[in-house]
Amino acid sequence: MKFVIAPDSFKGSLTAKQAGKAMATGIRRVFPATAAEIRVIPQADGGEGTVQSLVDATNGRLLTANVHDPLGRVVAAHYGILGNKKTAVIEMSAASGLQYVNRQVRDPRITSTFGTGELIAAALDQNVSEIIIGLGGSATNDGGAGMFQALGGHLLDRQGQELARGGAALKQLAKIDVSSLDTRLQKVKIKIASDVTNPLTGPQGASWIFGPQKGATTAIIKQLDDALRHYAAIIEQDLGVKVVELPGAGAAGGLGAGLLAFTKAEMCHGVDLVIKYTGLKRQLQQADIVLTGEGKVDLQTKFGKTPFGVAQAAKQIVPQAPVIALAGNLGPGINEICQATGIDAVFTTPIGAKSLPRALNDATHDISLTAENVARLIKKLQS
Repeated sequence: MKFVIAPDSFKGSLTAKQAGKAMATGIRRVFPATAAEIRVIPQADGGEGTVQSLVDATNGRLLTANVHDPLGRVVAAHYGILGNKKTAVIEMSAASGLQYVNRQVRDPRITSTFGTGELIAAALDQNVSEIIIGLGGSATNDGGAGMFQALGGHLLDRQGQELARGGAALKQLAKIDVSSLDTRLQKVKIKIASDVTNPLTGPQGASWIFGPQKGATTAIIKQLDDALRHYAAIIEQDLGVKVVELPGAGAAGGLGAGLLAFTKAEMCHGVDLVIKYTGLKRQLQQADIVLTGEGKVDLQTKFGKTPFGVAQAAKQIVPQAPVIALAGNLGPGINEICQATGIDAVFTTPIGAKSLPRALNDATHDISLTAENVARLIKKLQS
C-alpha cells in the first residue's frame, strides 16, 4: 500500500514538513515499513509557508538577507533556493508583510515594497534563472513602486526628484526611468504565486478590497485608488504596458502590477506552482491513499487552497484513491466542502476540548494520533 502525504503548514504550530511527518508517524504505528510505502511531500499555496515547503520538498536551502520592512527599518528576511540551485523562492511578506506594522502604525499611504525588491536582488546574487514570488500578507499599497526603486528604477516627479516611498506619493509621478534598472531582471523568469484576481484599481481593486485591513479609512482608500490609477496611466505612457485591469494586478497592494510592468513576470496559481516544483503528480503515481490538510478547512478551501489543489491533482492521477484531509479547525458546510473540492473526508485533529495555545502546542501529538486512527480504519476496511 502507498500513502502520499501532502499537507500545507498548520499556521502557528507546524510547518508543512512537520505536519507531514506527524501524519507519517501515526500511520507507521499501524502500517510498518514492510506493509506500506509512505511519501511526504510538503505543500503550500503561495502564501505563508511557501518558501519553507518548497525548500523542504526539494532539499533546497534557506538564506537570510537584511532588508527594509514596510516602514524602512532593517530586518532579517528569509528566502529560499530550491534543490535545483536555479530557482529562488520569495514570500513578499517576509520583507513587506503586515507582521511588521501593528494597528497603531499601519498606514498604507507610506508603507513600501522596497524590502521585497531587496529580496529579489539578493536572489539575483545567487545566480538563479528563475524566481517564484508569493504574494500575500502585504502591508503595502504602493503598486510595487518600492520594489522597482530598490532594483535601480527611478520614479520622478515634475521637478525630476525621486518620489518618496509609499502609495500616496504615486499621485505625484511624472516619469518612470528604467535606465538604471538591474539588467539581470531581463534574464530571469519571475513567476507570481497568487490566487488573487483583483484588478489594480476600482471597487474590486487593491485599495478598496485590501486597504481596510492595512489601516485605510474610506478617505485614504479613495486617495490610494486615485494614486494607483495615475501610476497605471504613467506606466502605460512610458512603458506601453496596460496594467490597470489585468487580473491579479491588485494582489499585494498592487505589487502584482509592478511585477508585470517592470519584470518578465507571469501570474500563476500558487498551489499549482508548488505542486509542479515539488513533483507531487509524479509522487502520486500508484498511490492508494492521499492525505492532505492545513490549519483550517472551510468553504474558502475550494478557492485555490492547498487541500483543494492536492485533491484535484490526486483525482487526475489516481482517481480511485481516497483523499483525506486533516484540519486543526473545520468550518461549516462539510458536505459542500467535500463536493466542491474532491476531498472525500475531513477529520479535525485537536483531541478533546482545549484552549488555542494548548491546541497549538499539542499539534504534533494530535495530528499523529488522528492519522493513526485514520490508518486503523483503513486497515480494518482492508480485512
